[in-house]
Amino acid sequence: MNAQQLQGLLLPIGMLAIFYFFAIRPQKKREKEIQEMRDSLQVGDEVITIGGILGRIVTVKEDQVIIEVGNTKTRLEMTKWGIGSVVKKK
Repeated sequence: MNAQQLQGLLLPIGMLAIFYFFAIRPQKKREKEIQEMRDSLQVGDEVITIGGILGRIVTVKEDQVIIEVGNTKTRLEMTKWGIGSVVKKK
């Protein structure tokens, strides 16, 4: 391989490296953080679902949770992936 061919490959490889560090890597890190948050859910945590419902966890199963919402303490059963964030830990 001569220098001109090597120089021609340098730009595409550099662009792929930049794309990886600014797009793919942060996305994977965020997905890992969300998965850790969902795995650490406990009874008593206040959560917001991905649909915007605010509630308190009353039961945690393997892949499901039951939350209480509102003054009437209505219970909703949902999968853990439906939890968007934890507002307050127990």
